[in-house]
Amino acid sequence: QVQLVESGGGLVQAGGSLRLSCAASGGTFSSYRMGWFRQAPGKEREFVGAISRSGGTTYYADSVKGRFTISRDNAKSTVYLHMNSLKPEDTAVYYCAAQIQRRTNIASMSRDGGVDCWGQGTQVNVSS
Repeated sequence: QVQLVESGGGLVQAGGSLRLSCAASGGTFSSYRMGWFRQAPGKEREFVGAISRSGGTTYYADSVKGRFTISRDNAKSTVYLHMNSLKPEDTAVYYCAAQIQRRTNIASMSRDGGVDCWGQGTQVNVSS
């Protein structure tokens, strides 16, 4: 059974940076597409971005494109979310996600049913 554990959340001022980590266990990490989602208070969970199994391809939501970067280290079974130029509207619980069953393309992670396993989430607060 795959388990995902996020870390690195916290409080940061607007314009600042933060790096989230997600450590995976219980499976073959390099065979999974990985992604990040977030949920702000009172809002639905939304897609942030995804990374291919090799790390060679990434895909981002328009709201974070150019500010956030996803990377992965398959040797460490860890995926990262590097967040720069943070805004108060980036405040949310951030969730790591794994796509274990193969689907058509990386964009499939952003669609309903595109995630097979979720982490427990880590809180990110951006102050103005």
